[in-house]
Amino acid sequence: MIRWFIAVAAFVIATAADAQELYFPPLSGTWEKVLPSSLNWCGDRIDSLVEFVGKTNGKAFIILKDGRIALEKYYGNFTSDSLWYWASAGKTVTSVLVGMAQAEGLMDLSKPSSSYLGSGWSSCTQEQEQNITVLHHLTMTTGIGFERNNDNCKEPACLTYRAAPGTIWDYHNACYLLLQDMVAKASGISYQQYYTRKLGMKLGMGGIWYNGMLFSKPQAMARFGLMLLAGGIWNGDTILTDRQYETAMRSTSQDLNKSYGYLFWLNGKGSFMQPSIPFVYKTDLVPAAPDDMYAGMGKNDQRVYVVPSKGLVVVRMGDKATESLPAISGFDDDLWNYINALPCGSTSVSDKPMHTLGPVWPNPASDEVHYDGSEITIVNAIGQTVATTTEPVLHIGHLPVGVYHAFVRNGQSRWKTIVIKQ
Repeated sequence: MIRWFIAVAAFVIATAADAQELYFPPLSGTWEKVLPSSLNWCGDRIDSLVEFVGKTNGKAFIILKDGRIALEKYYGNFTSDSLWYWASAGKTVTSVLVGMAQAEGLMDLSKPSSSYLGSGWSSCTQEQEQNITVLHHLTMTTGIGFERNNDNCKEPACLTYRAAPGTIWDYHNACYLLLQDMVAKASGISYQQYYTRKLGMKLGMGGIWYNGMLFSKPQAMARFGLMLLAGGIWNGDTILTDRQYETAMRSTSQDLNKSYGYLFWLNGKGSFMQPSIPFVYKTDLVPAAPDDMYAGMGKNDQRVYVVPSKGLVVVRMGDKATESLPAISGFDDDLWNYINALPCGSTSVSDKPMHTLGPVWPNPASDEVHYDGSEITIVNAIGQTVATTTEPVLHIGHLPVGVYHAFVRNGQSRWKTIVIKQ
């Protein structure tokens, strides 16, 4: 028995020694850094990553390793004190605030949203409204219909009945914005005030909400990502005390889009749906990223990625990298290929010319595209295959102008990217 106890104790001590304790920066002051060389990152590969982010219109780029800054770069006139918008990456902040409001007893995910908004918030009947819960708003499954070119409109006339809640997944911004209204009405203070008290001040984030969108300095997004990496905890203070909610928000929330949690995007689920496209793609959200990566993804490639298995938080702010999309774009795979190539001795794609990283070029294209691989398939917005070939060049001159998904096979690997036909 004594030998067994000693063996177990030795194992526990060894495991604790191997575990990396997270570092949390002070609310103001210097944020500690870690030398890239201590992570076995090669200098030339860091340079390639920094160059790639710059060439794809990045303004701020930060990588945290176990809480410390491993890489921080700003471009042009943009600095660490510059404000930028999170776009839909900020939806993840709202998700956390809803969880905090529920932990305080102010909200209940199972209750109808009309419990907080009042009846008549939509053009649905009272019975139809009663079937739409807070959870449906969190998971984009309200069933509310809307005009695609006016999906921010919260007026009842803009919110019509389309399908029973929980039966369709549709990325609807107005139904998300209504969550902010619910938090404000449930707490009795403005949404900005609730955010500032519960997250902004506790994490040292700062930030201003304007028209439902968060504007902040880049390090604020890194602070938020670090709190997520720690499991909803900040330097010993449990921010998200509802532990069941903390797990659920970064897990598949429904069977329609397995890569979506509570306003979080999830990797490694084997399929995903793209906003506004009623088609299930049979591939991981970001094949090049670790399976346990989850993220806030916003228009024009605003990103906060969290990877628990690697102790990583990655932040990207800037203008659109390639095309303007509400969440997922081909940029994600390209970026993660560069990140994966950072360690010395790893297989690097950063040695390839820029145009091969898609792995489709030119992009945008008018008449033809080239690609890295043995087969390419082009799929339109409704999931139809519109072009495919095993030849090195694919002719697309006959396709209408628009945005397409390209699937490229190279040996056992299958890549997903966006192709713009102009």
